Amino acid sequence: MYKTSTGPKLEVRLEKETIWLDAHQIAKLFDVNRPAVVKHINNVYKTRELEKRSTCSRMEQVAADGKIRKMNLYNLDRIVSIGYWR
Repeated sequence: MYKTSTGPKLEVRLEKETIWLDAHQIAKLFDVNRPAVVKHINNVYKTRELEKRSTCSRMEQVAADGKIRKMNLYNLDRIVSIGYWR
């Protein structure tokens, strides 16, 4: 669980020695809209700033509707790169 006194409350996934967030969670963390996050993610992979196979994992997660779905989750390296972009 990630929470600050002024920021968002996020449930983070800890796995493979890093944290993992989906695009919705990253958008909430940085207080931006999800489409902006997805656009940035795609641009970084196109330019090969980061490699998709080492920063993205398809994992099962409970979606907003309560159903379990396979979603792209992004590791801390990927999350930090979005913080720099912002």
